Amino acid sequence: MKLILRILLSALAVILLANVLPHVSVDSYLTAIIVAIVLSLLNFLVKPILVILTLPVTILTFGLFLLIINAVIILLADQLILGFNVEGIWWALLFSLLLSFLQSILFSLLKEDK
Repeated sequence: MKLILRILLSALAVILLANVLPHVSVDSYLTAIIVAIVLSLLNFLVKPILVILTLPVTILTFGLFLLIINAVIILLADQLILGFNVEGIWWALLFSLLLSFLQSILFSLLKEDK
């Protein structure tokens, strides 16, 4: 149940960012849900491989290259999903930063008090 809520909150964040950022677009709510699912799968499957392959560059840049890897993941999702469009690496970088920030705020609402 918590996974479904996290996917829906991520989709909500994608929709909000698509409305705020001028060069990011999402066609429908269903597309936003698909974007949230694909991004989570890409972060689970592809991102660790990219991090290992680019480890020397990441070390040289003190971890800042991870931001570029996040932008590449966003652009990869853009290529895989019809109805989701991000125009350029800089907009993907901004989108990934704002998406991470928004997700951390929204996911904090799911935390249970113990």
